[in-house]
Amino acid sequence: MSAVETAPATAVRLRITEIFASLQGESTRVGLPTVFVRLTGCPLRCSWCDTAYAFSGGETRTLDNLLAEVAGHGLRHVCVTGGEPLAQKGCLALLAALCDAGHDVSLETSGALDIAGVDPRVSRIMDLKAPGSGELARNRLENLALLNARDELKFVLADAADYAWAKQQIAEYRLAECCTVLLSPVAGALDPAELAGWIVRDRLPVRFQLQLHKILWNDARGR
Repeated sequence: MSAVETAPATAVRLRITEIFASLQGESTRVGLPTVFVRLTGCPLRCSWCDTAYAFSGGETRTLDNLLAEVAGHGLRHVCVTGGEPLAQKGCLALLAALCDAGHDVSLETSGALDIAGVDPRVSRIMDLKAPGSGELARNRLENLALLNARDELKFVLADAADYAWAKQQIAEYRLAECCTVLLSPVAGALDPAELAGWIVRDRLPVRFQLQLHKILWNDARGR
């Protein structure tokens, strides 16, 4: 058995920035009432990051304590996010435990770290960092071969050059054949209507998305 399977819940501790209930603002799960578990820390520094407050601080919590708080919200859907959740060793145990508790679990990850150890019941929402992020070199391309129909691949795009790059990756790796591909504009940098027009013009096999939480609550924390 793996360390994730054998480690007692009392031995697992994670650094947590916040836990809250809201509507899912992204992915194909957009609009679903969801509990968000935001882990602290991230090895990347994307130019457009909107969760820099999760880079440091937070509170160390036990796995049992986390599971109890999540259960208290009374929601089926749970999203583990960050920061970069997989940067913490205990994240794999958390994901498996949430699945064992009957939750429908998604993981938001940067794509810079290995996703192979993630419980197969989890939907992995993985980024592929475009040049405008400043973190192009951090993409772990080996992860692409691990994606399946449960997973989703997200491109956040700042300009026309980012879009051209994303279009090339989608074709070269035949990404739409393995999972849902999502294209999002960087808020305040790329006109959403312009991106939508490019997608329609090029007949890309992708899903356009905007961040629903920013539309509803102006990017307020914990919403």
